[in-house]
Amino acid sequence: MTQERLALFETEKISTAILKLAIPTVLSSLVMTIYSLADTFFVGMLNNSVENAAVTLSAPVLLAFNAVNNLFGVGGSSMMSRALGRKDYATAYKSSAFSFYLSIVAGILFSALAFFFNSELLVLIGADAVTVRATQGYLKWTVVFGAVPSILNVVMAYLVRAEGSAMHASIGTMTGCLLNIVLDPLFVLPQFIGMGAEGAGLATFISNCVAVLYFLVLLCVKRKETYVSLSPRNVCFKRFIVLGVCAVGIPASIQNLLNVTGMTLLNNLTSGYGADAVAAMGIAQRLNNVPFSIANGFTQGLMPLVSYNFASGNYKRMKDGVRFSAKVIIAGLLVIALAYSLFADFFISIFMSNQEVVSYGISFLRGFSLGIPFLGIDFLAVAVFQAVGKGLYSFIFAITRKIILEIPAIIILSLIFPLYGLAYSQFAAEIVMAVLAVFTLLRLFRKLVNTKPGLN
Repeated sequence: MTQERLALFETEKISTAILKLAIPTVLSSLVMTIYSLADTFFVGMLNNSVENAAVTLSAPVLLAFNAVNNLFGVGGSSMMSRALGRKDYATAYKSSAFSFYLSIVAGILFSALAFFFNSELLVLIGADAVTVRATQGYLKWTVVFGAVPSILNVVMAYLVRAEGSAMHASIGTMTGCLLNIVLDPLFVLPQFIGMGAEGAGLATFISNCVAVLYFLVLLCVKRKETYVSLSPRNVCFKRFIVLGVCAVGIPASIQNLLNVTGMTLLNNLTSGYGADAVAAMGIAQRLNNVPFSIANGFTQGLMPLVSYNFASGNYKRMKDGVRFSAKVIIAGLLVIALAYSLFADFFISIFMSNQEVVSYGISFLRGFSLGIPFLGIDFLAVAVFQAVGKGLYSFIFAITRKIILEIPAIIILSLIFPLYGLAYSQFAAEIVMAVLAVFTLLRLFRKLVNTKPGLN
């Protein structure tokens, strides 16, 4: 590891170190969200709620990719950073190779399942006779053909970021995202190729392939300076490698699958009110993904520093980093929540001019905005648990957030306040999770005081 990267993890001013790691990650996470919004924006320009609903209905399937991204991206990067903190470079090589090749296998399985069980998948996500054709076209490019590059793009960014190369990780991710934004109008709009929602899927597929190519070239050029190994010889199924990756990755993966379940339920309940309601919910969800991306990007940028200092025994630096991050995240999310609440009509109208869709969307976005200030604390706690290898903690949080709180809230609120109550389930869950997060982090920090350094 270079002296510059060592200084970043060990000696640089904590606010400077975190911002160097987190800002590129936030930017790449935001750009990924923006390109998701770009699909909605350019498909929305068709002013066809059926085409827009296709993108919304497909979202849970694309979100399911994050189950693999979290398994091998979060799990592998946490294992790598902790190994680097112990100066155990052989484990770092093996962890990265294991994560890279297993993510390819998982992507191939995704594609095969989407191809052979296409009809069942369309029914599961809520597509009906009106929306099935457009949804099928979008899924063809994003899942059947696109699962492997979509997963590899994210997993490789995690692995590169694990050794402190946050800027390179972000450049790779943003390259694909920006290309997607350029290609979307070309493939979607009728004055060009005019493929509609299917064209947005094709643009996403091409963009992910380009991003993966960037990472492959980067690692080839820097092969003597990086601990990210793509050599099949370093693929290792030894117990400590598999458990080290999966102990963090599996709970993170389950957390994502629960997010997919929640989104699928939300879309299915919304679909009973027609394509306009589904399109509006999709726009509101994508706008809601902006603060999610900021919170997730900042905490994922923090993770390598927490993992490294936890493994090296510098608990004070680790805790200082968490405290600084909490202040920045909460302040930023509060500003976004206020903007969404006050200017909901403006944000929804950007994507569609259909007044019925705009009316639904305003109510949905204002409901989502109430939970935004609290979700950053939840994200921060989970990132710390993942960074220090406490996969069970993040698993308990995932179960509590979705199964105990949010999914029941979706069902109950939809009965009490038909349709409009759906958007308030996030607030009901996040306010409880924020309290649990603060309590659990304080308890973890107290335990570290009595822990001997270097044992993790």
